[in-house]
Amino acid sequence: MGVDEAGLPTLFEWAGGGEPLRRMIDAFYDRVEADPLLSGFFPGGVSQAHRRHVADWWAEVLGGPTTYTDERGGYATMLDHHRGLNIQPGQRHRFASTMSLAADDADLPADPEFRAAIIGYLEWGTRLAMGNSRPGADDLVEQAPVPRWGWGVAPPWLG
Repeated sequence: MGVDEAGLPTLFEWAGGGEPLRRMIDAFYDRVEADPLLSGFFPGGVSQAHRRHVADWWAEVLGGPTTYTDERGGYATMLDHHRGLNIQPGQRHRFASTMSLAADDADLPADPEFRAAIIGYLEWGTRLAMGNSRPGADDLVEQAPVPRWGWGVAPPWLG
């Protein structure tokens, strides 16, 4: 089975839908609030609205409903949230590793194919966010669709 075959579940479907992704986002932000390297991005903590919006982003990226685009402004809105944050390499790495731990906390599927796909997105997305967060960055892509991430090089193992 290849990664582009008809009937292949989306990463969103493989994860179990919106509820497990929301658990991951909540676990992630619970960890962020306690992390001295990341908590400064969220003085006063991470609101429920922010958690919901990020869960909507992840759902859309992984092939689920397009709520983030339809209701929250899509890519341009996400870009605006990162402008001027000046994310440093250590913070980017901590973000990615913390999200990986949050996937464990949320009991997302642990198969290597799924985890490789979401870690691939984390690496791509966090590096893009870090670049977009540079103060005075003038080479930003202002308009783009929300990415739709797939399986990459290995489809889900169906036994």
